[in-house]
Amino acid sequence: MKKLKKPIENILESYQETTIKKDHCSCKIPQNEEVRKIIRLTKEIIFPGYFSTKHLTETSNKSTTKRLVKKLHKILKRQIKYALLYLADEEKSKQIAKASCVLCIDFINRIPKIRELVYKDVEAHYLGDPAAFNRDQVIISYPGLYATVIYRMANELDDLGVKVIPRMMSEYAHRVTGIDINPKAKIGEYFFMDHGTGIVIGETSEIGHHVKIYQGVTLGAMSLRKGQALKGIKRHPTIGNHVTIYAGASILGGQSVIGDYSIIGANVFITGSIPKKSIVSMKQMELETRENRVDESI
Repeated sequence: MKKLKKPIENILESYQETTIKKDHCSCKIPQNEEVRKIIRLTKEIIFPGYFSTKHLTETSNKSTTKRLVKKLHKILKRQIKYALLYLADEEKSKQIAKASCVLCIDFINRIPKIRELVYKDVEAHYLGDPAAFNRDQVIISYPGLYATVIYRMANELDDLGVKVIPRMMSEYAHRVTGIDINPKAKIGEYFFMDHGTGIVIGETSEIGHHVKIYQGVTLGAMSLRKGQALKGIKRHPTIGNHVTIYAGASILGGQSVIGDYSIIGANVFITGSIPKKSIVSMKQMELETRENRVDESI
């Protein structure tokens, strides 16, 4: 179409004027759509029967598991290969096909471990929320659990040394749940995010067992200039065991340690350590009630 000729020329011209280059190479990079498939397939394997069109008795059998694992292996191996090629030196590119296969198998071998952790997370969500009808409801509908499951997958891939893909997984969870968990964070067993929306858990955060976090909580870093210079340095807080953090609380800094069995109240701002068995809250604020002069005849 003639009408499109000029816009196309303008776009092509912008490619020359404003060049957005890949940091490493011009090869393929992992694809978001394929990463979403990896999440979906792994989730089906973790929870047989919950996220497929077949009944539980049909999906928990050997043939179905075999089919799902083979499909996961095919897609994940290719995406790991793209991630390795993207970051590799040319001399190492020949070794990548073998390495991607090894890493893929290593991840699949860790699925039983992920299932064990996720089972405990389901228990934490169910036992911690009186509004939960049953565990099935938690599994199929709770955004906090969904984000946690994806974190567990991404964390294992990151632990294996796979680059790029873990962050793509966690950012997908971020987009669909509003919960932002860096895949490098360390999170213990029986983890429960109630409501979940707006929770941020930074890269070097460490969270113990039986921790409950409400919506809007930030486990973050202090805002400093030259952030790249702080890579590899602990910048985010450590949360002990059996800690509850209520809505809107912000706990910042790598030196901040919240002791075991502590309760952190809503909307507090913490940049230091808290002893174990503490209750932290804002001072009582004064409420003011005024008359609402409304015309009731309207």
